[in-house]
Amino acid sequence: MIEINQTYTYDFKFSQEDVTLFAEVTGDKNLVHLDADFASKTVFKRPIIHGMLGASVFSKVFGVMFPGEGTIYLKQSLNFLRPLYVDVDYEAVFTVTEVISKKNTAIVETIVKNKLTGKLCLNGEASIMNEDKIK
Repeated sequence: MIEINQTYTYDFKFSQEDVTLFAEVTGDKNLVHLDADFASKTVFKRPIIHGMLGASVFSKVFGVMFPGEGTIYLKQSLNFLRPLYVDVDYEAVFTVTEVISKKNTAIVETIVKNKLTGKLCLNGEASIMNEDKIK
């Protein structure tokens, strides 16, 4: 069972191949994600990861890790604070801020931070439901 203030962390990084595959699946082929020469002329100076690719780790964690199987992802707010880059180590941190027992739901703070610098890249809040693991 999950409880208020419970946390879960998940380490990850994405490759340029991951970014290219995400661009193919979504159709978002913005050159800032795919072309190093183009990206070098932007404020980012190198290709950046799609923000939604970075945030996709939330779905993975909720669905199979925390609280895990059977979880329904109901809602997510997101703030894109800093760009994510390929081959950089990141940490997603999940903190339960509220449990609504009668609805088997929870509110979870979701953040992504650069593991080396500790700087926040994404933050937001998710609403999830799991009849077996949220009571």
